[in-house]
Amino acid sequence: MTDDLRRGRIVIVGASLAGLRAAETLREEGFTGSLTVVGDEAYPPYDRPPLSKQVLLGQVAADTTALPMRRDPDAEWRLGVPATGLDPLGRRVLLADGDELPYDRLLIATGTRARPWPNVEEGALDGVFTLRTRDDSAGLAERLAAGPRRVLVIGGGFTGSEIASACRERGLEVTVAERGPGPLVGALGGTLSKLAAAMHRGHGVDLRCGVTVTALRGDGSGRFVGADLSDGSSVEADVCVVALGAVRNIEWLAESGLAAGPRGLACDAGCRAFNMYGIVTDDVFAAGDVSRFPHPLFEYQMLSLEHWGNAVAQAEVAAHNMVNPGPLRRPHLTVPVFWSSQFGLNIKSVGVPSFSDHVVIAQGSLEARRLAMVYGYRGRITAAVTVNMAKSLDYYQHLIETAAPFPPGPGASDRPMAAEIPIPSDVPDPKGLSHGPTVALTGYLPDRRLTVVQPRG
Repeated sequence: MTDDLRRGRIVIVGASLAGLRAAETLREEGFTGSLTVVGDEAYPPYDRPPLSKQVLLGQVAADTTALPMRRDPDAEWRLGVPATGLDPLGRRVLLADGDELPYDRLLIATGTRARPWPNVEEGALDGVFTLRTRDDSAGLAERLAAGPRRVLVIGGGFTGSEIASACRERGLEVTVAERGPGPLVGALGGTLSKLAAAMHRGHGVDLRCGVTVTALRGDGSGRFVGADLSDGSSVEADVCVVALGAVRNIEWLAESGLAAGPRGLACDAGCRAFNMYGIVTDDVFAAGDVSRFPHPLFEYQMLSLEHWGNAVAQAEVAAHNMVNPGPLRRPHLTVPVFWSSQFGLNIKSVGVPSFSDHVVIAQGSLEARRLAMVYGYRGRITAAVTVNMAKSLDYYQHLIETAAPFPPGPGASDRPMAAEIPIPSDVPDPKGLSHGPTVALTGYLPDRRLTVVQPRG
């Protein structure tokens, strides 16, 4: 049985971080069959975090962000050719160039793309950007280096905040428009959002919260010159970056019968994809940003993550399970970890801050810009976020993994807990934000209406 699984044909759709790590792991696990990796971009897998940081600052070029390979996965790379469909009965992946790739097992790692500006004509103006791909980053870095008079960033999530930070570091004037009450509020809740807002303004960002951009304006010759806001004000700018979160790349699976929708492709803890009726498949797997999976630490809610570390860990579990029989398969139970660097702050998160009802500052203080905030849900620790205190995070990760009680007791805090009363975590409804959370709790709702098939009596 094991030998059979280590032969045959495996196709990975997504020449991404998850796709690369899965390909490497398959070979490390003894897979000797044919391996094909499909990617819609023309480039080999590259690293995305530098695109909103070092590349925008001009410290590295976008074309130097290729991911190092741990080993040669001995794969056929089909780059620059998107997958357009999946035939699960015939076990074939359909490609945009008309080719069909037969498979015995398939890994879907198609990730996400930047959510575009909803008005196509306005989004096509010269000077309007999104930031997701290597080409996006290279184009935006070139515009920033040219010294625009002002940059407008739409969306105050992690990507929007990092872009604003890079602009200020370059000495550029920047306005951030956020529909919600503050930057990062969807990911970190209200208390840390107040600190983030203070850091934006303290570094000279024109931060406007509780407003939406109603229109992007051109100059008549197709160049972006400014925007109108819902409060009646306007912003004059040369560059606009639309940072409205991500869209999962699942459209090519529309006729596949898999449980794929706007929230991603549902899979079990072993990375096996579900079909639309909740039946697990045994030859289709999912990993990375496109997937959503149940996690026992978070009441088996389906988690949808946009984290570097999750893509790596999930890809390795998926690859292991693709070439091992049932009793040897492993679950993907990694606790989410995420980090961001902006405005001189190092923000690191473990767990799911949005899965919380209360928070408490266990170490440091907001005033010192150095702290550890612990999140709880129904009396149990579910997350922690550190600001310029990253070394504390391992300790809190252990508390999350062991379902420790909230608020944390002595030893988990540098102050008497009686002096620090837990306050509501103040995580808003994502519908009221212009930036999406990097961790989404998607629940069990299907993404489309199903025809319930009744058994014949």
